[in-house]
Amino acid sequence: MSTSTTNYGNINIFGHKRPLVMGIINFTPDSFYSQSRAITDGQIAERIEKMISEGVDIIDAGAYSSRPDAADVSVEEEINRLTHGLKILKQIAPDIPVSVDTFRSKAVESIFDKFGYFIVNDISAGELDCKMFDVTAKLRLPYIAMHMKGNPQTMQNHSIYNNLTKDIIDYFIDKINRLHDTGVNEIIIDPGFGFAKTMEQNYELLNNLNEFKIFELPLLVGFSRKSMLYKLLNTTPEESLNATTVVNAIALMNGADILRVHDVRAAVETVEIIDKLKNTKH
Repeated sequence: MSTSTTNYGNINIFGHKRPLVMGIINFTPDSFYSQSRAITDGQIAERIEKMISEGVDIIDAGAYSSRPDAADVSVEEEINRLTHGLKILKQIAPDIPVSVDTFRSKAVESIFDKFGYFIVNDISAGELDCKMFDVTAKLRLPYIAMHMKGNPQTMQNHSIYNNLTKDIIDYFIDKINRLHDTGVNEIIIDPGFGFAKTMEQNYELLNNLNEFKIFELPLLVGFSRKSMLYKLLNTTPEESLNATTVVNAIALMNGADILRVHDVRAAVETVEIIDKLKNTKH
Protein backbone atom coordinates (compact mmCIF):
# COMPACT_ATOMS: atom_id res chain seq x y z
CA MET A 1 0.00 0.00 0.00
CA SER A 2 1.07 3.56 -0.57
CA THR A 3 2.18 5.65 2.39
CA SER A 4 -0.07 8.12 4.21
CA THR A 5 -0.18 9.87 7.54
CA THR A 6 -3.76 8.76 8.20
CA ASN A 7 -4.01 6.56 11.27
CA TYR A 8 -7.14 5.11 12.79
CA GLY A 9 -6.75 3.49 16.19
CA ASN A 10 -3.71 1.24 15.84
CA ILE A 11 -4.02 0.89 12.07
CA ASN A 12 -2.43 3.07 9.43
CA ILE A 13 -5.07 2.45 6.76
CA PHE A 14 -2.89 3.57 3.86
CA GLY A 15 0.46 2.34 5.09
CA HIS A 16 -0.27 -1.08 6.51
CA LYS A 17 2.16 -3.72 5.27
CA ARG A 18 -0.12 -6.75 5.27
CA PRO A 19 -3.56 -6.85 3.62
CA LEU A 20 -6.51 -5.81 5.77
CA VAL A 21 -9.86 -7.48 6.37
CA MET A 22 -12.99 -5.34 6.16
CA GLY A 23 -16.01 -6.97 7.79
CA ILE A 24 -19.52 -6.24 6.55
CA ILE A 25 -22.48 -5.28 8.69
CA ASN A 26 -25.75 -4.30 7.04
CA PHE A 27 -28.43 -2.42 8.94
CA THR A 28 -30.93 -3.55 6.31
CA PRO A 29 -33.67 -6.17 6.02
CA ASP A 30 -32.90 -7.09 2.41
CA SER A 31 -29.14 -7.57 1.86
CA PHE A 32 -28.56 -10.61 -0.32
CA TYR A 33 -26.77 -12.59 2.41
CA SER A 34 -29.06 -12.90 5.40
CA GLN A 35 -26.27 -13.41 7.97
CA SER A 36 -24.90 -9.93 7.25
CA ARG A 37 -28.18 -8.28 8.27
CA ALA A 38 -28.38 -6.75 11.73
CA ILE A 39 -31.49 -4.84 12.69
CA THR A 40 -32.12 -5.17 16.41
CA ASP A 41 -29.72 -3.91 19.07
CA GLY A 42 -28.88 -7.50 19.99
CA GLN A 43 -28.18 -8.55 16.40
CA ILE A 44 -25.97 -5.53 15.81
CA ALA A 45 -23.97 -6.03 19.00
CA GLU A 46 -23.56 -9.76 18.37
CA ARG A 47 -22.25 -9.28 14.84
CA ILE A 48 -19.84 -6.53 15.85
CA GLU A 49 -18.46 -8.53 18.76
CA LYS A 50 -18.04 -11.61 16.57
CA MET A 51 -16.11 -9.70 13.91
CA ILE A 52 -13.84 -8.11 16.49
CA SER A 53 -13.14 -11.47 18.15
CA GLU A 54 -12.17 -12.88 14.77
CA GLY A 55 -9.63 -10.14 14.04
CA VAL A 56 -11.41 -7.64 11.80
CA ASP A 57 -9.39 -4.55 10.80
CA ILE A 58 -12.19 -2.32 9.47
CA ILE A 59 -15.97 -2.57 9.84
CA ASP A 60 -18.01 -1.53 6.80
CA ALA A 61 -21.50 -0.35 7.76
CA GLY A 62 -24.27 -0.11 5.20
CA ALA A 63 -27.94 0.83 5.33
CA TYR A 64 -28.88 0.64 1.64
CA SER A 65 -28.76 -2.73 -0.08
CA SER A 66 -26.85 -2.57 -3.37
CA ARG A 67 -27.83 -6.04 -4.57
CA PRO A 68 -29.37 -6.16 -8.09
CA ASP A 69 -32.99 -4.96 -8.10
CA ALA A 70 -32.82 -3.87 -4.46
CA ALA A 71 -35.58 -1.60 -3.22
CA ASP A 72 -34.80 2.10 -3.06
CA VAL A 73 -34.48 3.61 0.42
CA SER A 74 -34.92 7.29 1.26
CA VAL A 75 -31.87 9.17 2.47
CA GLU A 76 -33.68 9.88 5.74
CA GLU A 77 -34.25 6.18 6.37
CA GLU A 78 -30.65 5.39 5.41
CA ILE A 79 -29.36 7.99 7.90
CA ASN A 80 -31.67 6.70 10.64
CA ARG A 81 -30.47 3.12 10.13
CA LEU A 82 -26.82 4.16 10.10
CA THR A 83 -27.21 6.33 13.19
CA HIS A 84 -28.87 3.54 15.15
CA GLY A 85 -26.26 0.95 14.19
CA LEU A 86 -23.19 3.15 14.54
CA LYS A 87 -24.21 4.25 18.04
CA ILE A 88 -23.99 0.62 19.11
CA LEU A 89 -20.76 0.06 17.21
CA LYS A 90 -19.12 3.08 18.85
CA GLN A 91 -20.22 1.91 22.30
CA ILE A 92 -18.73 -1.54 21.78
CA ALA A 93 -15.59 -0.61 19.82
CA PRO A 94 -14.94 3.15 19.78
CA ASP A 95 -11.49 2.76 18.20
CA ILE A 96 -12.29 0.32 15.40
CA PRO A 97 -11.83 1.83 11.92
CA VAL A 98 -15.21 2.30 10.23
CA SER A 99 -16.21 2.73 6.64
CA VAL A 100 -19.73 3.81 5.69
CA ASP A 101 -21.18 2.26 2.56
CA THR A 102 -23.20 5.09 1.00
CA PHE A 103 -23.38 6.98 -2.28
CA ARG A 104 -25.19 9.98 -0.75
CA SER A 105 -23.32 13.10 0.36
CA LYS A 106 -26.14 14.05 2.74
CA ALA A 107 -25.62 10.78 4.59
CA VAL A 108 -21.86 11.43 4.74
CA GLU A 109 -22.41 14.88 6.26
CA SER A 110 -24.95 13.63 8.78
CA ILE A 111 -22.86 10.69 9.96
CA PHE A 112 -19.74 12.86 10.21
CA ASP A 113 -21.62 15.39 12.35
CA LYS A 114 -22.72 12.61 14.70
CA PHE A 115 -19.66 10.35 14.83
CA GLY A 116 -16.66 12.09 13.30
CA TYR A 117 -14.02 10.47 11.12
CA PHE A 118 -14.77 7.47 8.89
CA ILE A 119 -13.96 6.17 5.42
CA VAL A 120 -16.50 6.89 2.69
CA ASN A 121 -17.28 3.73 0.68
CA ASP A 122 -19.10 4.91 -2.46
CA ILE A 123 -20.27 2.22 -4.90
CA SER A 124 -20.85 4.87 -7.57
CA ALA A 125 -17.62 6.88 -7.25
CA GLY A 126 -19.63 10.08 -7.30
CA GLU A 127 -21.83 9.17 -10.26
CA LEU A 128 -25.05 9.07 -8.20
CA ASP A 129 -24.41 12.27 -6.23
CA CYS A 130 -22.57 15.18 -7.81
CA LYS A 131 -21.80 16.64 -4.37
CA MET A 132 -20.01 13.57 -3.03
CA PHE A 133 -16.46 14.56 -3.99
CA ASP A 134 -16.85 18.10 -2.63
CA VAL A 135 -18.32 16.90 0.68
CA THR A 136 -15.62 14.25 1.12
CA ALA A 137 -12.92 16.86 0.44
CA LYS A 138 -14.50 19.40 2.81
CA LEU A 139 -14.60 16.84 5.63
CA ARG A 140 -11.11 15.53 4.75
CA LEU A 141 -12.25 11.92 4.71
CA PRO A 142 -10.62 8.95 2.96
CA TYR A 143 -12.62 7.70 -0.01
CA ILE A 144 -13.26 4.32 -1.63
CA ALA A 145 -14.12 4.73 -5.30
CA MET A 146 -15.81 1.68 -6.79
CA HIS A 147 -16.48 0.98 -10.44
CA MET A 148 -20.13 0.61 -11.39
CA LYS A 149 -22.31 1.66 -14.30
CA GLY A 150 -25.93 2.62 -13.77
CA ASN A 151 -27.35 2.12 -10.29
CA PRO A 152 -28.21 -0.93 -8.17
CA GLN A 153 -31.57 -1.23 -9.91
CA THR A 154 -30.17 -1.02 -13.48
CA MET A 155 -26.49 -2.01 -13.31
CA GLN A 156 -26.90 -5.47 -14.80
CA ASN A 157 -28.14 -3.84 -18.01
CA HIS A 158 -24.81 -2.01 -18.40
CA SER A 159 -22.25 -4.80 -18.88
CA ILE A 160 -21.03 -3.88 -22.38
CA TYR A 161 -17.35 -2.83 -22.64
CA ASN A 162 -14.89 -2.20 -25.44
CA ASN A 163 -12.09 -3.71 -23.36
CA LEU A 164 -13.14 -4.57 -19.82
CA THR A 165 -9.90 -4.02 -17.90
CA LYS A 166 -8.78 -1.02 -19.96
CA ASP A 167 -12.20 0.61 -19.68
CA ILE A 168 -12.17 0.27 -15.90
CA ILE A 169 -8.59 1.54 -15.66
CA ASP A 170 -9.59 4.56 -17.77
CA TYR A 171 -12.56 5.07 -15.44
CA PHE A 172 -10.26 5.19 -12.43
CA ILE A 173 -7.80 7.53 -14.16
CA ASP A 174 -10.63 10.00 -14.60
CA LYS A 175 -12.02 9.52 -11.09
CA ILE A 176 -8.64 9.81 -9.36
CA ASN A 177 -7.79 12.98 -11.27
CA ARG A 178 -11.16 14.51 -10.39
CA LEU A 179 -10.81 13.51 -6.73
CA HIS A 180 -7.33 15.03 -6.53
CA ASP A 181 -8.57 18.22 -8.21
CA THR A 182 -11.37 18.42 -5.64
CA GLY A 183 -8.98 17.89 -2.74
CA VAL A 184 -9.47 14.22 -1.91
CA ASN A 185 -6.04 12.62 -1.66
CA GLU A 186 -6.57 9.45 0.36
CA ILE A 187 -8.16 7.12 -2.17
CA ILE A 188 -8.84 3.40 -2.26
CA ILE A 189 -10.00 1.80 -5.51
CA ASP A 190 -12.46 -1.08 -5.88
CA PRO A 191 -13.00 -2.67 -9.34
CA GLY A 192 -16.58 -3.51 -8.37
CA PHE A 193 -16.90 -7.25 -8.77
CA GLY A 194 -20.54 -8.11 -9.49
CA PHE A 195 -21.52 -4.56 -10.40
CA ALA A 196 -22.42 -4.09 -14.09
CA LYS A 197 -20.40 -7.18 -14.99
CA THR A 198 -21.33 -10.62 -16.26
CA MET A 199 -19.97 -13.76 -14.62
CA GLU A 200 -17.36 -14.13 -17.37
CA GLN A 201 -16.31 -10.49 -16.97
CA ASN A 202 -15.88 -10.92 -13.21
CA TYR A 203 -13.40 -13.75 -13.76
CA GLU A 204 -11.60 -11.86 -16.52
CA LEU A 205 -11.23 -8.95 -14.12
CA LEU A 206 -9.95 -11.23 -11.36
CA ASN A 207 -7.36 -12.62 -13.76
CA ASN A 208 -6.19 -9.09 -14.60
CA LEU A 209 -6.38 -7.68 -11.08
CA ASN A 210 -2.65 -6.96 -10.80
CA GLU A 211 -2.97 -4.41 -13.61
CA PHE A 212 -4.66 -2.05 -11.14
CA LYS A 213 -1.44 -1.78 -9.14
CA ILE A 214 -0.30 0.86 -11.65
CA PHE A 215 -2.19 3.41 -9.55
CA GLU A 216 -0.07 2.67 -6.46
CA LEU A 217 -3.22 2.99 -4.36
CA PRO A 218 -4.78 0.50 -1.94
CA LEU A 219 -6.86 -2.02 -3.88
CA LEU A 220 -10.07 -3.30 -2.29
CA VAL A 221 -11.97 -6.33 -3.54
CA GLY A 222 -15.33 -7.75 -2.57
CA PHE A 223 -16.31 -11.24 -3.71
CA SER A 224 -17.90 -12.48 -0.52
CA ARG A 225 -20.68 -15.00 -1.28
CA LYS A 226 -21.57 -13.20 -4.53
CA SER A 227 -23.41 -14.67 -7.49
CA MET A 228 -20.20 -14.99 -9.53
CA LEU A 229 -19.42 -17.81 -7.07
CA TYR A 230 -22.70 -19.48 -6.22
CA LYS A 231 -24.18 -19.33 -9.74
CA LEU A 232 -21.03 -20.87 -11.20
CA LEU A 233 -21.18 -23.69 -8.64
CA ASN A 234 -24.99 -23.98 -8.66
CA THR A 235 -25.22 -23.38 -4.92
CA THR A 236 -26.41 -20.49 -2.71
CA PRO A 237 -24.84 -17.55 -0.87
CA GLU A 238 -25.08 -19.60 2.33
CA GLU A 239 -22.97 -22.36 0.74
CA SER A 240 -20.31 -20.09 -0.74
CA LEU A 241 -17.75 -19.62 2.01
CA ASN A 242 -15.24 -22.05 0.51
CA ALA A 243 -15.54 -20.43 -2.92
CA THR A 244 -15.11 -16.99 -1.34
CA THR A 245 -11.92 -18.12 0.38
CA VAL A 246 -10.48 -19.52 -2.85
CA VAL A 247 -11.14 -16.31 -4.77
CA ASN A 248 -9.86 -14.12 -1.92
CA ALA A 249 -6.59 -16.07 -1.98
CA ILE A 250 -6.26 -15.54 -5.74
CA ALA A 251 -6.94 -11.83 -5.29
CA LEU A 252 -4.29 -11.52 -2.59
CA MET A 253 -1.75 -13.22 -4.86
CA ASN A 254 -2.70 -10.69 -7.54
CA GLY A 255 -2.15 -7.65 -5.34
CA ALA A 256 -5.34 -7.02 -3.34
CA ASP A 257 -4.78 -4.92 -0.20
CA ILE A 258 -8.21 -5.09 1.45
CA LEU A 259 -10.72 -7.96 1.49
CA ARG A 260 -14.33 -6.91 2.07
CA VAL A 261 -16.04 -9.97 3.54
CA HIS A 262 -18.93 -11.40 5.51
CA ASP A 263 -16.75 -14.06 7.15
CA VAL A 264 -13.91 -12.41 9.02
CA ARG A 265 -12.14 -15.43 10.50
CA ALA A 266 -11.80 -17.19 7.14
CA ALA A 267 -10.46 -14.01 5.53
CA VAL A 268 -7.96 -13.34 8.34
CA GLU A 269 -6.61 -16.89 8.01
CA THR A 270 -6.35 -16.48 4.23
CA VAL A 271 -4.39 -13.25 4.67
CA GLU A 272 -2.03 -14.91 7.15
CA ILE A 273 -1.32 -17.86 4.88
CA ILE A 274 -0.78 -15.80 1.71
CA ASP A 275 1.33 -13.28 3.63
CA LYS A 276 3.49 -16.12 4.96
CA LEU A 277 3.84 -17.55 1.47
CA LYS A 278 4.87 -14.23 -0.02
CA ASN A 279 7.43 -13.60 2.73
CA THR A 280 9.03 -17.03 2.70
CA LYS A 281 12.36 -17.20 0.89
CA HIS A 282 12.58 -19.58 -2.06
